[in-house]
Amino acid sequence: MPVTAVGFDLDETLAVTERAREKLLADATKAVGAPSLTREEYLDAHSRHLTSDSRKPIFADLLADGLGADAEELTDAYQQAILDSLASVGDIPSLLSELHREYRLGLLTNGPVEAQRGKLHQLGWEEYFDATVVTGELEAGKPDRRAFDALCERLDVRPEEMVYIGDNPEADIRGASDIGMKTIQVLFPDGPEPEPSADAYVDREELVSALPGIIAELAERNED
Repeated sequence: MPVTAVGFDLDETLAVTERAREKLLADATKAVGAPSLTREEYLDAHSRHLTSDSRKPIFADLLADGLGADAEELTDAYQQAILDSLASVGDIPSLLSELHREYRLGLLTNGPVEAQRGKLHQLGWEEYFDATVVTGELEAGKPDRRAFDALCERLDVRPEEMVYIGDNPEADIRGASDIGMKTIQVLFPDGPEPEPSADAYVDREELVSALPGIIAELAERNED
């Protein structure tokens, strides 16, 4: 079956923060006078709120005073800290423009709607995707197949026609593989180990230069 679409994860795949997330979280909590939080605590709470509109429920879980001003203030402070530090992994617009000549392009990202769409707006990438799916708009996040089904539906393609690119072994690679997509895992220093079920791998620093060729190879293999 021919490959007609390419899907992407966002965070740590196409975009990163120039400062460590731990430092951004520490600065945000300090700025609003909230208790200090570890990155692990944040990620645990984040995983419970993949279908929320904003990060407020995440911080409400983590702050003793619940849905009070601290949660809202910390949400705004952390959001701004991330946006101020957000950076593209190389010339992503050039990469997406090249791929768009042959494939429909989609983005599927876990997280609250305001946070993830805010990142896309900051980066100015909305126009490059035929479909953008944020799990905060859905009933389930990656690796649940409903998230991948939503991306396929909006692109009007079957899973077998898509190559999906991401860094997370479970959420991105195993999730996409389980629904029938070809997968490419993005690797980087101190990142997750290579997932054996991935169909191919690409170093993040070589994403822009190497990815089109890797996708073309998988597409050719898919037609055999």
